[in-house]
Amino acid sequence: MPETSGWTGRTPETHVIDFRAAEQLLAARDPRGAVKLLDPVIAAHPDNTAARLLRARAFFAAAQLRPAELEFTIVLEREPDNAFAHFALARTYERQLRPDQAKRHFRLAAALDPKPQYLKAAAFDS
Repeated sequence: MPETSGWTGRTPETHVIDFRAAEQLLAARDPRGAVKLLDPVIAAHPDNTAARLLRARAFFAAAQLRPAELEFTIVLEREPDNAFAHFALARTYERQLRPDQAKRHFRLAAALDPKPQYLKAAAFDS
């Protein structure tokens, strides 16, 4: 009989399934459920930026702003040209009533990707 002590049954394939299920939970407005699925994925693959970005979005949706801020910051350390992460971090700062930090990241998002919502939030004309 094979030794199974310490084996959790988690494989790269199950992590992919959990990631996809977390996407679905977030879309279905269950951000806390998404975080629960993503925690073991990130524990096993701490360098997976996509999983961290999804968890950051889930934290934000669950109004867990400090964890969201930390995850968005990790994503931006790895991908400083990620316009969405800058925009989402700015929204996080905005909800924390930190307008100066929010403005900086809104402007970075708009500079990296001139989407109308990024440009509007950046308020370059003010």
